[in-house]
Amino acid sequence: QVQLVESGGGLVQPGGSLRLSCVASGSILSINAMGWYRQAPGNQRELVARILRGERINYADSVKGRFTISRDNPKNTVYLQMSSLKPEDTAVYYCNVVHRSGIYWGQGTQVTVSS
Repeated sequence: QVQLVESGGGLVQPGGSLRLSCVASGSILSINAMGWYRQAPGNQRELVARILRGERINYADSVKGRFTISRDNPKNTVYLQMSSLKPEDTAVYYCNVVHRSGIYWGQGTQVTVSS
């Protein structure tokens, strides 16, 4: 079992920055991937960025060059640094863990990009 607690969402103007954090607890030694997904109203949940075993990183094309995912292993935390934010980045952002026992989701944090 893995528990995830997210933080860092909020309201930001276009062009601004935010950093999301996700702390994992529980059985963390068998985590195969950690990452972030997002879901805007009326849309399906989509991958934003993830870190796989071996430190391979995937980004959605829409965020490449603007978002950076990183992980602090001693703190069991994954971060999503978001820069040059656009209104279309507005969504609920979910932390995601792929574990040998299953897939786990955080509760979600709202990110709103608006002037």
